[in-house]
Amino acid sequence: MLEIGKVERYIHEKLEREKLHFVLLDPDDVTPEEAAKIAEMSEETGVDAIMIGGSTGAEGEVLDGVVRAIKESSDLPTILFPGSHGGISKYADAIFFMSLLNSTNPFFITGAQALGAFQVKRYGLEPIPMAYLIIEPGETVGWVGDAKPIPRHKPKIAAAYALAGQYLGMRLVYLEAGSGASQPVPPEMIALVKHVIDVPLIVGGGIRTAEQARAAVKAGADIIVTGTAIEKAGSLEKAGKKLRELNRGIKGRD
Repeated sequence: MLEIGKVERYIHEKLEREKLHFVLLDPDDVTPEEAAKIAEMSEETGVDAIMIGGSTGAEGEVLDGVVRAIKESSDLPTILFPGSHGGISKYADAIFFMSLLNSTNPFFITGAQALGAFQVKRYGLEPIPMAYLIIEPGETVGWVGDAKPIPRHKPKIAAAYALAGQYLGMRLVYLEAGSGASQPVPPEMIALVKHVIDVPLIVGGGIRTAEQARAAVKAGADIIVTGTAIEKAGSLEKAGKKLRELNRGIKGRD
């Protein structure tokens, strides 16, 4: 059995005290310098971890440069969020070793994972098994991942997939509306999924305000992921303000 590593233990220990906020940075959208500044501000404002990755596959030197810049500017855990087997960097702390369960393409369910497994082992990255589910509208990640997005008004389908993921041995479940989605995952869906699973529930996509973050947490989300709202803030000062606003919604404090 895969032992729980340092980053996953950190997540569980923090969840005993409060809900968590992860910031997702896409190396296609931020420079290493921008990523470093956002990571530094994230740590100052109470964010719990930095995820690095994207749907369109920033890889190699571009990915490594962003991860290294984040590591140099912040002590927060760095977790890879790969769009495929190319999204692996030896400089990160951990990787969400995830399966896109509602993809119609086996490549995104087990194929990319097989292609990346030896590299994860060689780099000594901490793998964290995760069931990844695309919820309407799905946006770019849904299109790239050949997903059959779960309809927003069908929470039971999401719950069935999430429970199947847990039974397959996955230790996190992620409900993803897609970066930049017009609406976040519905609270009714979050609530039902949380009711049937026993592992931490991550929710991301379309969460732009403290109110939306608060609604997701109230419904049962354990971890909220934000990214586009921070990257598109317009300036570092506005990004810092947005981080503090979202943290208030998630944690109920400044």
